[in-house]
This record gives sequence, C-alpha cells and structure tokens, in this order.
Amino acid sequence: MKLLICADFEGITGVVSWDHVTFGKEGYQRFRKLMTADINAAVAGALQAGVDDIVVSDGHDTKTNILIEEIDPHARLNSGSPSPYMMVQGIEENVDLAFFIGHHPRVGTKDALLPHTLSARVVADIWLNDRPVGEIGLYAAVCGHFGVPVVLLSGELAACREAEEWIAGIETVAVKKASGYQAAECLPPAVTHPMIREAAERAVEKYKAGKAPAPLVIPPPVRIRVQFARPSMAEDACTLPGAVRLSGNEVEVSCSDIVKAYHALRTMVGLAG
Repeated sequence: MKLLICADFEGITGVVSWDHVTFGKEGYQRFRKLMTADINAAVAGALQAGVDDIVVSDGHDTKTNILIEEIDPHARLNSGSPSPYMMVQGIEENVDLAFFIGHHPRVGTKDALLPHTLSARVVADIWLNDRPVGEIGLYAAVCGHFGVPVVLLSGELAACREAEEWIAGIETVAVKKASGYQAAECLPPAVTHPMIREAAERAVEKYKAGKAPAPLVIPPPVRIRVQFARPSMAEDACTLPGAVRLSGNEVEVSCSDIVKAYHALRTMVGLAG
C-alpha cells in the first residue's frame, strides 16, 4: 500500500506568522523541525496501520523545508522546486491514498490563520468550475484525477472545515484555532502529535475497510478563473495561449482535465508574479 504525504507549512503545529515559514526569518529553523515532526507523526500512524511504502512531498515555497536528517527513515522525500506536481509530487506513481499535513485555508476565508491560495501577493481568488477553491480542493482534485483519495488533513481549524466541504468523510486534525490573521490558539506538540498519529492510523484502517472518502473527481471541461491582485498581473497572465480576460483583474482558462487546468493555473500565476 503506497501513501503520499503532501506537506505544507502554514498549518503545522504552532505556526502563526509568515516569519515562521519564510527562509531567513526568525523562527524558520525552529518551525521546520516542527514541520518534520508533524509529518513523522503521520508516518508513524500510517506504519501502524500497515502502510509499507511512504513518500513525503515538501510543498511549501522552494520545497526545501523538511529536514531529511530527521524524517522517519521509513519515508522517502520529494524535495526541491520546480517539479511537475509540486505539492503532490509523485501522485502519478501508483499511489493508493494521500494525507495532507500542515495545510491552510483558501484566500478570503473568514476567521482563518494565514489564508491564501498559491500566492498571497498575486492571487485574490480562484474558482474551479465556478466554485471558490483553495489549495486543498485544487490538490485534492489533482489527486482524484489519478484515482487517489485524500483521507487525512491536519492544519488550522478553518482548513479542516474547508477539507470537509470538499471531501466527505475525511479525517481531520485541528492543531490550532485562529484568533486573528497571524494569531491562533495553538495546541502543543505533545498533544498534536498523538492526535495526528491516531488520525493517520484511523484513516488508513478506513481505507483498508473500503470506508475511505472517494477520490475528488472534477468532470470536464475544467474551468479555472483567477482574480489577480492587480490589472497588470491579469494582463501578463493573458499571454498564456487560451487564457481569456474576463475583467480588469480576472482571467479564465478552460481545459480538458484538472491536470491541464492545474498546469495552466501555475503558469498564469507565474506569469503574473
């Protein structure tokens, strides 16, 4: 049984500030250790439930945050950027199920910690077939394209609620609850790590019993609409062939499947940034 653990940073135990997740800023080195520890808790639970093949994908910023020297030796690490599938790198390689560890809410979420989608500087909002979507729904849909269900998510409470809206029956672990944009009531690692480990074990057992969530499948055609922070960004994004400018700040692209739409989205955001 092969598991892909897709790790982000903003939803990791104790993280409340951009400085905690930004290379060179105060706290970064401390919190990358906590990121690795959250992942190790998920690995431990998966191993206990019988998973025998685990790949971890570092999905934050330059994708070089997880400490290879501290990660559980039963796991392999996808690190570095760019890669074809970024957050879910390795999803195309016969994966059975996926965990999302350390994830955050979509841009514009009320009462949420560090809400954003792909780029806090560039992206004001994104819609997937007219439904507002963040990274959770987007990457779950890419997993679904390959027939892979996302069975566990850990992160801030608003991220857990977002995951439950997209994926019925998913196991969630809220490691903190926002009290402001860069403030939260946080549970300590001594509490969150057993929670993550136990939820990981439950999620795998449900999968083995045929009771896991279904893969998130988006029927074609797949339309991605992006509201950029500034009109100049939308103008640059429109240099992508097939992109249509809907308004001063909004650009849409239509594709035959979610993977093509995801790559188009990444290209537009890159052009805009």
